[in-house]
Amino acid sequence: MRTLIKAQSAALAVLAFASVTVQAAETLSVVTFGGAYEAAAKKAYFEPFTQATGIGFSTESYDGGLAKLSAMEQAKNTTWDLIDLETNDAITACDEGLLQKFDKKTLGKTSDFIPGTISDCAVASMVWSTVYAYDTSKLKTAPTTVNDFFDLQKFPGKRGLRKSPKVTMEWALIADGVDPKDVYKVLATPAGVDRAFKKLDTIKQNIVWWESGAQAPQLLADGAVVMTQAYNGRISDAAKKDNKPFKTVWDAQVYDFDWWAVPTGAKHADAAAKFIVSASQPKAYADLSKYIAYAPPRKDAIALVDKQRLADLPTAPENFKRALQINANFWADNADQINKRFQVWLTQ
Repeated sequence: MRTLIKAQSAALAVLAFASVTVQAAETLSVVTFGGAYEAAAKKAYFEPFTQATGIGFSTESYDGGLAKLSAMEQAKNTTWDLIDLETNDAITACDEGLLQKFDKKTLGKTSDFIPGTISDCAVASMVWSTVYAYDTSKLKTAPTTVNDFFDLQKFPGKRGLRKSPKVTMEWALIADGVDPKDVYKVLATPAGVDRAFKKLDTIKQNIVWWESGAQAPQLLADGAVVMTQAYNGRISDAAKKDNKPFKTVWDAQVYDFDWWAVPTGAKHADAAAKFIVSASQPKAYADLSKYIAYAPPRKDAIALVDKQRLADLPTAPENFKRALQINANFWADNADQINKRFQVWLTQ
């Protein structure tokens, strides 16, 4: 009897150890942009994947950039299994060997994807845009163009802007009369960069800078600004879920893709790659749009999106009239140089 009990105890101990080991191995460490987007991703992407596979997630938020990812690679101690990236960072990270190559064949029918939404190292998770928004209860006259954002006489008050030259420079040029289709041609010249900073000088004293996407709608809610640059999903989320009287101005929206990728050296790379395939299915993309106003990068997912929700998406025809796709290659090549000047400009 004692022998049997000892054997059973040993077996239970082994099973318990194996259970803990499996559980530890099947938790993906993922870094996202946090806030409303992460909450939506949990419902549309993470929870269904966990239900289907038993693989869990631990999440961490950041505001982009490759500094920490690069440091992990240099130290050969990668603690992230999955990373949410902006396009120019996805390009640079892939070029610098910070991301693992992704097998496109695992996605199935790749012709369903919007061109440019599958790369060697990453797959687009959604289409989002940078817009600006205002509080309808505080502005008697509604701003309608990006020019209005820079018009302090007609619309006095503080402006919220992300503490980054990206999109801010493009808007400055458009507000200064550059056609959206010519923005990057102008911005690629020293004179164009000078012109953008000169336009930004006109509102510099009225700018409140934000660094986290969640800060933008909060600045608006607190009355710290009369209008703010923001991610479209954050404004839609605040208006629909929190009943904030916010309205989006779509003129000169700068749209982009977010990307899922697996860092080089990720400890659970296979599970992370399986997650990307799962999150890239039409239903998953459509479900994300249900929880936050970001558009699917896969064409056959559009039919699964609620028709009322389509009007809130960056790709809706009415919202897309003067849209500008961010030139990720331009920013991948020029971000360091322009950002250095931007940092100096901030202190002047």
